[in-house]
Amino acid sequence: MLPVAQLYVRDVPLLRPPGAADMLQVLWCPYDHEPYAKPATALFWRSAADVNDVLTLPPDPYEADWDGYVPEPCQLAPEAITEYPHSLDLSPEMRLMVEDWSRGQAPDVGVDSSNASYATEFYDCNLANAPGWKLGGWPPWGRTDPNPQYCEVCNVQMVPLLTIASFEWNYGKRGWAPYEDAPAAHAAGHRAGQNPAQPTKVEVGSTDNMQLYVCPTSPEHPHTDLIQ
Repeated sequence: MLPVAQLYVRDVPLLRPPGAADMLQVLWCPYDHEPYAKPATALFWRSAADVNDVLTLPPDPYEADWDGYVPEPCQLAPEAITEYPHSLDLSPEMRLMVEDWSRGQAPDVGVDSSNASYATEFYDCNLANAPGWKLGGWPPWGRTDPNPQYCEVCNVQMVPLLTIASFEWNYGKRGWAPYEDAPAAHAAGHRAGQNPAQPTKVEVGSTDNMQLYVCPTSPEHPHTDLIQ
């Protein structure tokens, strides 16, 4: 198993660990696992005070299915943001309202009905589903329509815990890039291995996202994951 993320409650108050735990460690196996050819993940809730021998660097894997499953070590800088649900998660009535509002916000775009598809794209790219690695938030649908996940123990609908992203932003979502990365986000190109939108060098699926879901009633119930 390889370390993928280590998160502290002091940095991310959104975390709701069980008992006295104040840290979440996410690991995965760097091999494709069935049925959807993705790494198998494991969650460990721990107390930082109980961790004694800390490695300076994690050990290199003996082997991996490919380099995209071996994260590049980097330090996180958590930032709280506001995002809205994907248009597929909206009711038909709300979707129409969003289209009308968004058409008025898009520059150089009129308000006639022929722009409805552009309005939805504008909303999804600029207001909904912040891209990149994130805790909580809304699922970034696209590969499938919304697909609720249910706890195998108590059958309650699960909630997103962590999105493991192949890229922090793409061409359509460059507006989500941090201010300090904005110039690089709009640059014409980058040398191989130096894309600021991929600091972890992780790639899952076909440059997709892996979302981990947990039970809201008990974080100790088995989690699940989904590629989108």
